[in-house]
Amino acid sequence: CFFFFNDTATTEIYTRSIVGSVRCVQETVSTQSTWDYKDSIKDISMPPKKKEEEKIILGRPGNTLKMGIIGLPNVGKSTTFNVLTKLHVPAENYPFCTVDPNNAQVEVPDERFDKLVSMYNPSKSTAATLNITDIAGLVPGASEGKGLGNAFLSHIQEADGLFQVIRTFDDPTIVHTEGEVNPINDLETIHSELLAKDLQHINKWIDDAEKSVKRTLDKVKSEEIVVLKRVRTIMEEKKFVKDQTWSLKDAEIINEHNFLTAKPMVYLINMSIEEYKKKYNKFLKQIIDWIKAHGGGPIIPYSASYEEQVISAPNKEEFCKTEGAPSTMNKIIKAGYNCLHLIHFFTTMNNDLRCWTIRTGTVAKKAAGQVHTDMEEGFICVDVMKYADLIELGSEGEVKAAGKLKQQGKDYEVEDGDILFIKFNVSKRKKSKQITII
Repeated sequence: CFFFFNDTATTEIYTRSIVGSVRCVQETVSTQSTWDYKDSIKDISMPPKKKEEEKIILGRPGNTLKMGIIGLPNVGKSTTFNVLTKLHVPAENYPFCTVDPNNAQVEVPDERFDKLVSMYNPSKSTAATLNITDIAGLVPGASEGKGLGNAFLSHIQEADGLFQVIRTFDDPTIVHTEGEVNPINDLETIHSELLAKDLQHINKWIDDAEKSVKRTLDKVKSEEIVVLKRVRTIMEEKKFVKDQTWSLKDAEIINEHNFLTAKPMVYLINMSIEEYKKKYNKFLKQIIDWIKAHGGGPIIPYSASYEEQVISAPNKEEFCKTEGAPSTMNKIIKAGYNCLHLIHFFTTMNNDLRCWTIRTGTVAKKAAGQVHTDMEEGFICVDVMKYADLIELGSEGEVKAAGKLKQQGKDYEVEDGDILFIKFNVSKRKKSKQITII
């Protein structure tokens, strides 16, 4: 859930939902400087042109992907990291307070998991998690070595997706490295530095590869050069790789280079407590227009200072109700999880209820391997029950009696919240086993 910005004049945008498969829905979003807590937008990205191209995901495969928090110094990155993770890393009022990245795992909020815990009452339960890294602040010229320079950019390279914190609050006690609060300049700085670093890499690679091909006549490398020259053209037009449409073959080549501009981005607009409570900020329209003009992406207005008050309150729900403003931490965590194309299913074995994270599009056999390698190696088939059916009918037995338990093979794409009964055979000498996956 994100925010929906209200205004009499609206702009058509597209919302991208990533659950099971990526689909695009046309919605309207305001360009004014106010919003409503209750309504939401997910994404202001333009839709892919072809359905089959929607499944092409840039980035490394896996279920242990990581979101990095980036931005200029003193915009609230470390404070945001602290309230997300409930840790206490330094968040001081001077540039480069963070030098080495801080890492943490946070639980992904899921009402379905909470419901299953209440239904099964397991002795142990484990929620899905998201890995988050607090990365040092970037300054103009970082791609040329200024500030923390290449160290900063290498830390970004290790992340799979990015939370970009954008400062919109005025506070004379908190130094802004550029001398004034100007979120559009900050956005341009991050945009330019990531592009500059990628262009440095791609120019060097293409030069070296062309020299190599002249000597070896390497056909594979020649094909890579063609693709990467197209990528370079995109970068020279000041566009991010993540915002373009690529074929599967293109994506395989692009993924080898781990471009900074290929990483999905969630924009976090950090404002003062007063503005957050009033649901107003003078920079919002400019920020939304800039993001829309630069490929789009999820936008979440929040106040890191307000979130500090929330986590220190004895009763968080009562505090938010009294203050008249909700916490956005759960929304931010879910946004990061979704932008990495992550979903999860649940297992219950030996009175242990557990979430297992997989990438969108993972087939049943690979999903079983997340629980145990034996289950993938000896996979036979899977009976699929939907979470909604279990809740509606009340028990596994009732779902089966209603004929809603469906048998699927190894190539079945597991959907978010699926209930699976996996049958597998470890070896010829061992008996066939069945494990309940919920």
